Amino acid sequence: MPSPQLPRAVFAMDPVHLPLLFPPPLMERLRRTADIDPGLVVRDFTDPAAAGALASAEVLITGWGCPHLDAGALAAAPRLDAVLHAAGSVRSLVGDALWERGVKVSSAVTGNAVPVAEYTLAMVLLVGKDAFDHRERFRRTHAYPGPAETAATGNLGRRVGVIGASRVGRRLLELLRPFDLTVLLHDPYVSPAEAAALGAESLSLEDLLRHSDIVSLHAPDIPETHHMLDRDRLALVRDGGVLINTARGALVDHDALADELVSGRLSAVLDVTDPEPLPAGSPLYHLPNVFLTPHIAGSLGNELERLGRIVVEELERLVSGAPPAHEVLRADLARVA
Repeated sequence: MPSPQLPRAVFAMDPVHLPLLFPPPLMERLRRTADIDPGLVVRDFTDPAAAGALASAEVLITGWGCPHLDAGALAAAPRLDAVLHAAGSVRSLVGDALWERGVKVSSAVTGNAVPVAEYTLAMVLLVGKDAFDHRERFRRTHAYPGPAETAATGNLGRRVGVIGASRVGRRLLELLRPFDLTVLLHDPYVSPAEAAALGAESLSLEDLLRHSDIVSLHAPDIPETHHMLDRDRLALVRDGGVLINTARGALVDHDALADELVSGRLSAVLDVTDPEPLPAGSPLYHLPNVFLTPHIAGSLGNELERLGRIVVEELERLVSGAPPAHEVLRADLARVA
């Protein structure tokens, strides 16, 4: 019997990401599942060199750097049936034309949540040990701290407030379970019973801010969450509290946050900011109570292979006739990243 015809697929992303997303063994597995040219990576849907491949494409494998899938892009790919995104959010990628065409959309956002949650866990534990403050003091004094300087140090019973039971938030809650921490959660879509099942106590946003030693943001960037931590809410965080943001910078009023950090009342671990990057003159680059990183919590380096593997598994499911395991629905975009 002749083997079944493989679906036609095309890569659409910045080609710099392709070798890490699909290293050779994974690329071979992909090519056993789809008819795809590894040498063709589309960055412009109007490129004549890509016209033939797009005209027959049934699947687009997208990633960072993929152009917006507007009506023009869909016109170039009339047979398109599925978009498999080898990255996180699809919010900026897909538009009304794609949903109206009924194209299935899947995202590797679940895989991208893993390193973000791991990074956040590391920061929670380091912050609880005052590691960054002790490092700064040790640099200045070359002296070991005395009992008075470590009296407030430690993770036993430390109160960690998680804002948002997103994929990252839920993964973080899972990772926090083995530690002797008190975990609080705010998410308007999660009941107290569900929060308890996740290992956390459900609180209002204001009460979470009042009662947490460490506040970690994992909410989506949607109109309802823009500047959700404004000046008044930041003022609720206790003196000496720490804000960790690995979600989106726009969740925080950065002018208000900068004032709190410059005063020294709060500390922060910021992997994302608003704007991103911060202006060259921002004081946050130099404050000893700010640990600032260039958006590294998400998948980097060898972690990208996890995203590629999710895409290959999704494609295998589609070919077998099974529904996507990580499908994104139009209605989801109202409350997810």
